[in-house]
Amino acid sequence: MEVLDTYFRRYDEAGKGKEQLDELLALFSDDVMIVLNGAQKPGIQAFTQFLNTFFHVHEDIKHMWDGWMKREDGKYETNWAVCGKLSDGRVYTAEGIDIAELDDQGKIVYLENVPKNPELFQRY
Repeated sequence: MEVLDTYFRRYDEAGKGKEQLDELLALFSDDVMIVLNGAQKPGIQAFTQFLNTFFHVHEDIKHMWDGWMKREDGKYETNWAVCGKLSDGRVYTAEGIDIAELDDQGKIVYLENVPKNPELFQRY
C-alpha cells in the first residue's frame, strides 16, 4: 500500500516545515476521520490542528512499521513503533497499530491510531 507507507514517511518529515506538512495532508481526503486512541477528529481541519499541536511539542519523530495487511472489512492494518524527541529534549518510544481506509481516489479517508499506551494522546 504505497499511499499508506508514504503516510508514515511524510509524517516523520511534517514537522520540518509547511511544505512537508502540506505533502502529508495531500494524502488525506478533506472529510477524513482521524481516531486517536478512541477520540474522533473529523475533517482535515481537525487533523491539521492536531498536527500543528503535535509538532509544536515534538522536535523529531521516526516511525517503523510492518507491511499493511488488508482486513476482512476492507480496511488496512499495520503494527508500528516510533521513537521521538520532544521539544524539551526528552526522548520516548511507543508502539501500537494503525487502521486505515482509502477512498476511490486513493486518499486516506479513515485513520485510526491505537497505541499500546492509552495515555499517549491524552494531551492532544
